[in-house]
Amino acid sequence: MLHGLDMSPLQLVPVLRSLKLPALIALPSGPVERGAGRRGWWPVDDAVREARLRAGPADLHDSHPPGREPARRVVHAAARELRERAPGLPLIVVGFSQGAMLALDCVLQSPPLAVDALALWSASRLAFSEWGPAMHRLRGVRVDLVHGRADPNLGIAAGRALRDALVAEEARVRWSPFDGGHEIALRAWVGLRRLVAEVAAASGPDFSAPNTNPGGRLP
Repeated sequence: MLHGLDMSPLQLVPVLRSLKLPALIALPSGPVERGAGRRGWWPVDDAVREARLRAGPADLHDSHPPGREPARRVVHAAARELRERAPGLPLIVVGFSQGAMLALDCVLQSPPLAVDALALWSASRLAFSEWGPAMHRLRGVRVDLVHGRADPNLGIAAGRALRDALVAEEARVRWSPFDGGHEIALRAWVGLRRLVAEVAAASGPDFSAPNTNPGGRLP
């Protein structure tokens, strides 16, 4: 699970513990220190970001932020460790906001991260001229999209555009808008529980093998 900008992975722990997911869970930390324990996945110019927010909800499809490579390395390392601890089990990557865009960046950039499912909360396309040629990698992959209709940061139109791009490549998209803003809504947590159950059922009886540890790797 990949946190959003100006968050700490620790903020996600209480709800994850309450969900009691039948899975090993990794909560990697973004490599960019933002102060007061807050992290980011790549450097952000706060003045530019504030100006963008004042201008209204955005779609970041034409944004190409530098510094994504170190973030991708962190995610690949976390995925590799999980696969070493639980070989043969499916991998679900969950992300909120900047973390959701990073999840897609890891799948669509080289070397591509192979995933069994994605849960993307409050996401937008990013660097789409880079992503577009690789979108076929998501064909047949379950992708849950959860987005607030009143999101003042990444507008609902950005979420719909991401949905449409995924559908065009025949990803198995479930679109769940909610009445709210740029936040991790209850619908996202409920949807994650459902997604894990679906992936578990599709993976067969070996999903509950002895080397799994519900809630593992939580701080």
